[in-house]
Amino acid sequence: MERVYSAAVIGGGPAGLMAAGLLGQGGLPVLLLEKNDQPGKKLRITGKGRCNLTNNCEVEDFLRNVPRNPRFLYSALYGFTPQDTMAFFEGLGVPLKTERGNRVFPQSDRAGDVVDALTNWCRAQGVEFRQGEVETVTPGAPFSLSLKEGGAISAHRVVVATGGLSYPQTGSTGDGYRFARQLGHTVTPPGPSLVPLRCGEQWCKNCQGLSLKNVTLTVEEVGKKRPVFSELGEMLFTHFGVSGPLVLSASCHMEDAPGRYRLHIDLKPGLTHEALDRRLLRDFEEYRNKNLQNALGKLLPQKLIGSYVALTGIPGEKKVNQLTQAERGEMVRVMKDLPLTVSGFRPAAEGIITRGGVSVREVDPGSCQSRRCPGAYFVGEVLDVDGYTGGFNLQIAFSTAVAAARDILAQPR
Repeated sequence: MERVYSAAVIGGGPAGLMAAGLLGQGGLPVLLLEKNDQPGKKLRITGKGRCNLTNNCEVEDFLRNVPRNPRFLYSALYGFTPQDTMAFFEGLGVPLKTERGNRVFPQSDRAGDVVDALTNWCRAQGVEFRQGEVETVTPGAPFSLSLKEGGAISAHRVVVATGGLSYPQTGSTGDGYRFARQLGHTVTPPGPSLVPLRCGEQWCKNCQGLSLKNVTLTVEEVGKKRPVFSELGEMLFTHFGVSGPLVLSASCHMEDAPGRYRLHIDLKPGLTHEALDRRLLRDFEEYRNKNLQNALGKLLPQKLIGSYVALTGIPGEKKVNQLTQAERGEMVRVMKDLPLTVSGFRPAAEGIITRGGVSVREVDPGSCQSRRCPGAYFVGEVLDVDGYTGGFNLQIAFSTAVAAARDILAQPR
């Protein structure tokens, strides 16, 4: 007679491992299906291989770092907080540390330690692992999951934890959206989030590899009075435009619409226009017989000077002792407002996470159970929620997985 599992979890990422482990711990026969030869493939490369697994902040602060559908996460986050996540992993023998911006990492700086701890814990709870790619999910009593390589799985409940579209080489190829549609759900069109930006200005290529620290990046939308984003932090120039933490966070507030947004970089946010002008005068007194392009080394990175001078419209060969007050004013203006035009997002494969996904209106926020198809659950990145960099998205995965597992364990058996 064919075995019927109490629950089948599709996807062996952070959300899938957490949900499966808790279900096994609760005594349910649970199968975890992963298309890769090993679980946690994407988790192993997160945080540049260090795994920023949560953010050590209070829930209300956490929600302010979720620009898309934060209210949906209220119950899940209070049910399993960042501090609960930290206690959980330390209980599995993974010592943690908190770094700048409340970012939490394993003390070893090895993402593999997090994956191994989760996987070993799941096996200890009796979770059955199987490599297999699900083709269709058919609702019923029980659900039927057909496999691409042939055969089918029967389960009374199904947890979809397939991730989004980012890093497709790790298996995140949007399968969960297909399953959601098969179960009667609306899927908000997915696209990249926390993604680098392409810029129209060619001079970005000249600055490739240059990292700017302690600058303010402001994003303005054409025709809108208020900026859509403005924050102090770090960013990076690339051959196609800009990237880095500030840029990735800014992308959460933008659409992939060429020409719709302008970036403004304040290179000296700690100085007013007047203070910056006085600073220029001091430097120019020291370098009074030098050309402009050779007199800015104390104020700007060498790699940026040529492009900056070109943007001011002042000849780089002009002696600083010949600069007029108006020219100095233009130098201050550009230093406080270095402009860039966004020509679009980089491809979805380069986004750290996916924007869009299963509509949260059709999922119960307390349990992550489908409102359209009882017995089906959606957790992690497959949902239409996303946060900034800093451990927020992994915490969303853990909290939603815990909510789903607890709800399943509370059901009659």
